[in-house]
Amino acid sequence: MCQGGTVTHMMLKDELLDAQLLRTAGTAAYGGADVGECLATAARVDGTNLTSWHDAWVSTAERVSALAEAELAAGRRLSASEAFLRASSYFRTAGVMLLGAPADERLRITNARQTEVFRRGAALFAQPPEIVAIPFQDTTLPGYHFRIDGDERPRPTVVLVGGYDGTSEELYFLNGRAALARGYNVLAFDGPGQGAALLQQQLVLRPASRRSSRRSSTSSAPAPAPTRPGSRSSA
Repeated sequence: MCQGGTVTHMMLKDELLDAQLLRTAGTAAYGGADVGECLATAARVDGTNLTSWHDAWVSTAERVSALAEAELAAGRRLSASEAFLRASSYFRTAGVMLLGAPADERLRITNARQTEVFRRGAALFAQPPEIVAIPFQDTTLPGYHFRIDGDERPRPTVVLVGGYDGTSEELYFLNGRAALARGYNVLAFDGPGQGAALLQQQLVLRPASRRSSRRSSTSSAPAPAPTRPGSRSSA
């Protein structure tokens, strides 16, 4: 919502931190967050101290991840999946304010953790996604191919690529789940300079990056090297 041309204020005095809080809380409708968990986390942040921001969100992410493990052990797969997905968002949010050069090691760790728990949650879907590695120059780009069902015939596919500080996992909450609900398959991936491609593979943004988007959009079923959902990518 916008009022007078400004983004709705949630609770933090700092405009940028509050915008990041709104960004995460805004994914609640598609399973990326719980608003109460977001507000409780933000309340523990000490002003504009970015270490405090990081630590508060990591604490919530670890707590929700532990909840997911307990739910899974009890056989409650849906509750476990939902908690793993929320934890993924919270790990991403923990590191988002640390983005810079050289990369902060805490950002690399939170990025790896958000990917890990997202895949744990996605592996519990009725139709788990393929974890894909899209060929790009002499390497690959990490991503996911979500299908609405087990039918592998080509169908209209939405291709999602993030921005400066986004990840392919976050794209599921922002666009992917809504597209699936409307009958589209979804391909989401990190391009050079984004998400795991940057933080885990050190692939920086380059002029040729546009070619990866063109190549990935030539088919609804990319020519990736898939791995089993929930497993760690070689990237």
